[in-house]
Amino acid sequence: MARKSLQLGRAVEWPKTPDEAQLDRVPNPQSDTNYVVRFTAPEFTSICPVTGQPDFAHLVIDYVPGQWLLESKSLKLYVASFRNHGAFHEDCTVMIGKRISAEIKPKWLRIGGIPIDVFWQTGRLPKGMWIPDQGVAPYRGRG
Repeated sequence: MARKSLQLGRAVEWPKTPDEAQLDRVPNPQSDTNYVVRFTAPEFTSICPVTGQPDFAHLVIDYVPGQWLLESKSLKLYVASFRNHGAFHEDCTVMIGKRISAEIKPKWLRIGGIPIDVFWQTGRLPKGMWIPDQGVAPYRGRG
């Protein structure tokens, strides 16, 4: 398959759909070293296929690169292409992970961070009770 030229360093149109979006890769100059690369996308948006309302998320993508690195501008354009895409977050998450994995063939990849955090409480905690931490940082919005 012939590769298109990199989008980096030039003006490109925003892709209208995830299928239309181009993901770019560049050679990993440290391919003999294991290290983790983390991308965060705090403003991920897709469309709920049931309600038609926007769904918002904070994506976290971790990977251990092999021969290739994921080029960040192309990732930003790819993530933005979901803004009018109708799918549940579970589908979007797996779709993005599979697409990145197919493109850069990492040694390891994990994607997540699409939370729906619900908290409710009533009354006072009885004296002497210990409640485990929920592992959620103090609220700071979705960013």
